Amino acid sequence: MNGTQRSSIQRGRHVAIVQKHHQRSGELTEGIVQDILTNSPTHPHGIKVRLVTGEVGRVKEIRD
Repeated sequence: MNGTQRSSIQRGRHVAIVQKHHQRSGELTEGIVQDILTNSPTHPHGIKVRLVTGEVGRVKEIRD
C-alpha cells in the first residue's frame, strides 16, 4: 500500500518513510506514525509524517 492518501494513514501505523536528505538514494526509514503533517487529502510524493522517533519524511509504504 502506498502513502499518497491521507485517509489510509493513522497515528500508530507502521510505515516506511523517505527523509528529505535521503530522497536521491531512496533510503527508507521504518517507524510508527506520531503526527500527520500534510493537511491535504493526497500528495503525489507521499503524505508527510513525524515518527515517534522524531524523524520526518514522506510515506512510501504502509507496512501493517
